[in-house]
Amino acid sequence: MKEFLVELTTAVPEGTDPAEVDRRRAAEAVRARELTAAGHLARLWRPVGELRSIGLWRAADEAELHQKVLGTLPLWPWMTAVVTAVQPHPNDPGGAGVTG
Repeated sequence: MKEFLVELTTAVPEGTDPAEVDRRRAAEAVRARELTAAGHLARLWRPVGELRSIGLWRAADEAELHQKVLGTLPLWPWMTAVVTAVQPHPNDPGGAGVTG
């Protein structure tokens, strides 16, 4: 699978019933666990003091990422996403490309 850094920002539409927001957030947590178990969500961070997330996601390609992974998130209709395809760097200290 290919890897992608994805920045997600959620904007709840004005006037949305708070119960609907709570329902979707709870469903989002369940779906995140499912995507983690399936190998699609590797890491997820929230920048300090901000209401957005940055994650390391995996999919066969960007089309699958949008259609079968991110598009299945309950909050997706309220999200904007910035997707950056990434690949290992030869000097990555956590990768196999580093030699001593």
